[in-house]
Amino acid sequence: MTATSSPLPILPTSLVGSYAQPDWLIDRAKLAGRFPPRVRAKELWRVDAEYLQQAQDDATVLAIRAQEEAGLDIITDGEMRRESYSNHFATALEGVDIDNPGTALDRSGHPNPVPRITGPIVRPRPVGVRDVEFLRANTDHPVKMTVPGPFTMSQQAQNEHYPDLESAALAYAGAVNAEIKDLHAAGADVVQIDEPYMQARPDAAREYGLTALNAALDGVTGTTAVHICFGYAAIIHERPEGYSFLPELAGCSADQISIETAQSRLDLGVLRDLSEKAIILGVIDLSDHAVESAELVADRVRRAFSFTSPERITIATDCGMKYLPRASAEGKMRAMAGAASILRAEL
Repeated sequence: MTATSSPLPILPTSLVGSYAQPDWLIDRAKLAGRFPPRVRAKELWRVDAEYLQQAQDDATVLAIRAQEEAGLDIITDGEMRRESYSNHFATALEGVDIDNPGTALDRSGHPNPVPRITGPIVRPRPVGVRDVEFLRANTDHPVKMTVPGPFTMSQQAQNEHYPDLESAALAYAGAVNAEIKDLHAAGADVVQIDEPYMQARPDAAREYGLTALNAALDGVTGTTAVHICFGYAAIIHERPEGYSFLPELAGCSADQISIETAQSRLDLGVLRDLSEKAIILGVIDLSDHAVESAELVADRVRRAFSFTSPERITIATDCGMKYLPRASAEGKMRAMAGAASILRAEL
């Protein structure tokens, strides 16, 4: 923890990353009517470019306060400045052409415009340092920042430079590694790497995804997490009952593994394979706008106690809350905090 962070209770609560962006900031109908952008999607913003940073800062303060007022313990910036979880970082790198995009299939099999890799991938400057500094300055809670993972970015690009996607993933890993170290230095208590495509493309993930992930974590001394999921519930509606790539993450050097269990009703026996890791346990169903009761959320958390100890669990949402109505998002955060209170009283 940084010196300005308050200590965490048992079963701390947190978002996976994103919170619902306000309608005055982003055109939520356009956002919901398309797959998450891989290149820039400036047409989504409702605010003129001249005032956009100020508006994003204001929305970030609202997101921070909403999390605090709901009773969450670890605070994110809600990813208010991002058009998607990955393009904010991926399009800030050198060696990719975002003005003349290529094409790649998304996890549902649809073609999507993506960055074309035309040269060596280089991070010319920190991408999220100002964001974490702003977050750190506006809360005394522990804070978490997220970055897209190297394997996922390699799958969301058209490679025209490297001999293969494994080489591209390792190049992305270098950029992510430098970013993680800078985010920790700037005040992040936890940095989470988002790797949803490890679930979507498990064979390639086994071939080189874990190598790229560990390269991204090389030499990192702060707390790290890896998030792996089945995709945004608003976009990907069908959920398998188990992960196609999860036990393998026992072999990565991240401290925490973030999984979703509510919508998929995941068999939590898989946690036995991750016994050395802390678990960010997704227990909020984002496919349903209805707000769960605190007791229902507590029941979802209790399911994990047979396979890992409460001391190793952070209570979280299944995935990002980006597509939820704000009232639903606020209610679901309160349900998480209420569930944590119920469970702490029992322990």
